Parts: sequence; structure tokens; C-alpha cells
Amino acid sequence: MDFLNALVALSNFVLIPAVAYGSQLALGALGVTLIYGILRFSNFAHGDTMAFGTMTVILFTWLFQSWGISLGPLPTALLAIPFGIAATAVLVLATDRVVYRFYRAQKAKPVVFVIVSIGVMFIYNGLTRFVLGADDQRFADGERFIINVREFRELTGLSEGLGIKTTQGITVITAVIVVAVLFWFLNSTRTGKSMRAYSDNEDLALLSGINPERVVMVTWLIVAALITVAGTLYGLDKSYKPFTYFQLLLPIFASAIVGGLGSPLGAIAGGFVIAFSEVGITYAWKKVLGYLLPESLEPSGLVQLLATEYKFAVSFIILVAVLLFRPTGLFRGKSV
Repeated sequence: MDFLNALVALSNFVLIPAVAYGSQLALGALGVTLIYGILRFSNFAHGDTMAFGTMTVILFTWLFQSWGISLGPLPTALLAIPFGIAATAVLVLATDRVVYRFYRAQKAKPVVFVIVSIGVMFIYNGLTRFVLGADDQRFADGERFIINVREFRELTGLSEGLGIKTTQGITVITAVIVVAVLFWFLNSTRTGKSMRAYSDNEDLALLSGINPERVVMVTWLIVAALITVAGTLYGLDKSYKPFTYFQLLLPIFASAIVGGLGSPLGAIAGGFVIAFSEVGITYAWKKVLGYLLPESLEPSGLVQLLATEYKFAVSFIILVAVLLFRPTGLFRGKSV
């Protein structure tokens, strides 16, 4: 019985949150790795682009709610995601045309693109704060839990209760669908194969008749969809705050680099590595160990390796370690 209680506690506070968080990071990291692999620069405006897309979803969610439109037990935000994707796509395509295209034509070095993207990041950040403010915004509605803690206890007779939030379930299901569609697109469609060819060898792809501007446009459209979905899922699961999305830039980049920058499969794996590391290291293991160990060996402290406030330090440490010892990442992406 104690083992089952320990397993439920572990699932409740580590496994389920880490899987949901890992799914969100994986979608964000896929956007980073597509930009790096195809457009060949690290986009530091990625987190604030995600904040913009989520902000648009929130505004449309509030509009739909004011009209009495809902999805019943599911969050209304799911209806607003296509509008958020469309607005984000317009934003990133306009930015590419006004800003990035000039430097692409000049064959600027990647470091120049990085500096430019930092400037874009500050503009996006100011835009989202101006429109929606800097405070927390909660926009989840519908049923809060798929499995309720109290009902689980009554059903199983265990002292620990398992709670699975609706947003956690939606996150995992949505991430699986989005990743499956993306991999199908990249591997089975003519446009996807063109993108892969352009990523592998730009000069050879141009000689083959591939239109580079079309590849760039499709890349930005896919990235807009990925980060809007990722940002919305994160906001539903936690809450929306523009600065939080700026902070997410570190774990998202860490996920992409740990998996192998330029490798879509690596981005997914890296997202879960970072998520489980952050959640596991900042979790207080006293309760789980209390169930598993004899009473004489029960820990008196929290058994928490790092305070929750410093969870992003975990991403930073892992990122530095990977850059030092395996810069190509787990799946041997392009060397950073």
C-alpha cells in the first residue's frame, strides 16, 4: 500500500507535470530547431513571439466568452488557437519581410541575425505588455480535472489522491497530434522535402529549382503554429504572463540544444529531458521517501535539491554541460 501511495505521489507531483511541461517545451523547441536548421540563425525573439500568439488567443477567448460561445468541458481557448496562429503568422512574416530579408540578402553572419532578433524581441515584448499588460491572465474555463483527487481516494482507498488537470491531458494529446502532423508534412509532402533539402544543402537545393522564399515563408508559418499552440497550452496549464514567456526562452533553447540543434526528433527528446530534470530536481522528495523508507530512515528535511524559484538554473547547467561535452546534442544536430 505504501508503494502505491508513493507511486501516486510521484505521478501527481513529478511524472504528470513533467510530461505536460515536456510536451510544451518540445513544441517550442521544434520551432527553434526549424528556424536554426532552415533559416540558419538562433531566434532570440522566440519566447516573445510565443507570448504574442498566446495573447491573441486570450483576446479571442474573451471575445468568444462574451458572445456565449464555449466548448463545454473543454477550454474555449481551443477555439481561439487558429486565430492566434493567423495573427502570429502575419507578425512573423511581416517581421521577416521588413527585417530579416534584408540581412538574408546581404548574406549576413548568424551573429548579426542573433543581434537583430534580440532587437525584435524587445519590440514584441513591449507590444504584448502594451496590449494586455504585465500581470497574470487566466483564461482557462470548462472542467478543471479529468481525475479528481477526492474521487480517486474514495475509489482506491489510498491516502494519496491522484489529480490530472484537463489542461494536462489536452497538452499531451495536442502535442502528439501536432508532432505527428509535422513529421508527416516534413517526410511525405513535396514542400516538406524541399525544406529538408534546403536545410541540408542550400546551394544544391537552389540548383534543383527550389524557391528559397517559399521555403522561408512555409517555415515561418509552421513556427507560428508551433509556438502559438505551445504558448497557449503553457498558459492554460499555468497562467499567462509576458515575462514568463521571456524566461521560457532558456529551457526551450536548452531543449533544442540538448536534443541536437537542427534535429526535430532531438528537440522533442530534449524537451522531456529538460522538463523531467527541472521538475525532479526542484521537487521535495520527503513524501515519496516517507512511504518507501522504514520509519527509522525517514528524512527530516524536504529532500529538495534546489528551490522551485531556481528551476531555470537547471536548464542553464544542463545547457552548459552539453555545450562543453557534446555540442552536437543527443541526436547529433548541427554543432553549435
